[in-house]
Amino acid sequence: MLSAGKDVLAKAKTGTGKTVAFLLPAIELLSTLPRSTSINLLVMLPTRELANQVAVEARKLLKYHSSLGVQVVIGGTRLPQEQQSIKSTPRQILVATPGRLIDHLQHTPGFSTRIRGVKVLVLDEADRLLDMGFRRDIEKIISFIPKERQTLLFSATVPAEVHQISHLAMHKDYKFINTVQEGDEETHAQVNQMYMVAALDLHFSILYGVLKKHVAEDAEYKVIIFCTTAMVTKLVAEILSQLKLNVREIHSRKTQYARTKVSDEFRRSKGLILVSSDVSARGVDYPDVSLVVQVGVPSNRQQYIHRLGRTGRKGKEGQGILLLAPWEQHFLSSVNDLSIAETVAPPVNPIIQAEVQGAIRKVDMKTKESAYQAWLGYYNSNKTISIDKSRLIKLAEEFSQSMGLEILPAIPRLILGKMGLANVPGLRSS
Repeated sequence: MLSAGKDVLAKAKTGTGKTVAFLLPAIELLSTLPRSTSINLLVMLPTRELANQVAVEARKLLKYHSSLGVQVVIGGTRLPQEQQSIKSTPRQILVATPGRLIDHLQHTPGFSTRIRGVKVLVLDEADRLLDMGFRRDIEKIISFIPKERQTLLFSATVPAEVHQISHLAMHKDYKFINTVQEGDEETHAQVNQMYMVAALDLHFSILYGVLKKHVAEDAEYKVIIFCTTAMVTKLVAEILSQLKLNVREIHSRKTQYARTKVSDEFRRSKGLILVSSDVSARGVDYPDVSLVVQVGVPSNRQQYIHRLGRTGRKGKEGQGILLLAPWEQHFLSSVNDLSIAETVAPPVNPIIQAEVQGAIRKVDMKTKESAYQAWLGYYNSNKTISIDKSRLIKLAEEFSQSMGLEILPAIPRLILGKMGLANVPGLRSS
């Protein structure tokens, strides 16, 4: 159907080979067109990591199409460098994040003319593109490209907003393809899912114990730990590094160069632990991940599922662990139809606890303060937890104490105001 030129909205789980499914027919079409400097295939994705990943796949498929080339435009890189590359070596295939695409439409001479050559438009991870607030950017971009084109939308879920954008982007006779059969589990059947409930002040020690056990049992281990925010990710990565585990970190506060370097290393390596925020939660293909640990309550059910989808890919087995505090157990009601079972958190022996406390003491104070502020902001945005502000402040104090802090970090008044916590007792402001 894709090769027949029809517009398609496809519901497909991650890790099912959809990237090749849309690239192959598009490349075959492009190979029949006269050579030009126009952009003929435009692929939009929500994150830089996904964009780079799709570009890598496209370059592999272009092995026997030397007349075609791929360009990537993403945030986090220098705009003038991209502009120079676009001018000196124009390519027919463009892989982009929406925000940076808008930058080029507004500031790069000749770009809006080149994009009028688009024959195929692909919106991959469409639900996440919309979740991340890119709807207006997508609408603006669509207004620049020809109406006579083929449009392909791929999405793991198809909520109302995806249907709305599909009506805007595609011809009325578009086809809907559902590759998720009724009754299929939303998570990979070969992933053993477990959850643990333990006091917040034990989470770092439990995580260390789980990792030590997994590393000892699997010489080719490959672990991803998902944390709630970028700064909590940095904190956890530094603690585990102090504990002499082989750790890398990836989150939105890292430069694009650093993120790409870590992502590439983790993709090709074994015997490595990646501590990540949700920049690695969806679509990113890391082969042979043996364990996914989610620390703290995910933002929603779909985020839990997508994070879990980093393991058990392409028919391989995997393991998923969700580590919650007692007051986060409300989240379990949203996933109780999945094959997730409770397991008892391993007991924390005094040796492990002492090692972890020693590691925490070595972490820079600024990292702890930033993690506290980010943690408070994240849970303040969780409606179930933030409904009682005085309780939220006490929980944040628990988190502060778990980092070994005797005095609560001060938060700038402006930030407290933005959080709606300016006059809540129990917080220190600066």
